Amino acid sequence: MERGRCGWAGDSPIYQKYHDEVWGEPQHDDQELFAMLSLEGAQAGLSWITILQREHNYRAAFDQFQPEVVAQYDEAKISELLQNAGIIRNKAKVRSVVSNAQAFLNVQAEFGSFDAYIWQFVDGQPKINCFATLADVPAYTPESEAMSKDLKKRGFKFVGPTICYAYMQACGMVNDHVAECFKFPC
Repeated sequence: MERGRCGWAGDSPIYQKYHDEVWGEPQHDDQELFAMLSLEGAQAGLSWITILQREHNYRAAFDQFQPEVVAQYDEAKISELLQNAGIIRNKAKVRSVVSNAQAFLNVQAEFGSFDAYIWQFVDGQPKINCFATLADVPAYTPESEAMSKDLKKRGFKFVGPTICYAYMQACGMVNDHVAECFKFPC
């Protein structure tokens, strides 16, 4: 029997592309890790499709998520972003991308790369989960709680345990494709 996709991908071409090409694929590029963390934070309280539909706008608005550029944003740039109808114009979320860029650069300086830091929460290897259904996939795990706690200690915002787990899924730190999915790893 031919397997389809995880049920959350539905019929949306945007969700399907994200499912097939991003979600669960190990990511080690620091700039992309920063982009994904920023997008996950923007999603807080919203549907993921809301962010995926605006991803191109976010990348353009935030200088392709170059952390060294974003970390230098001043009040004028933040005001400009808050007028950008192509992104979610939530002041706390926009400001968090800037402060997270600053914290991100501090982590890079301390660990040599953000990749080296963030992947320590799964001992440097993707955690392969073998869930039968979407209902079995947790909202957060002890690893995402530890990540959240440490990121917050380092000054990151919008990094609660649930956001961190979604980030881990997006970056391929965990593989949660379910049994009905053609990308099921087990």
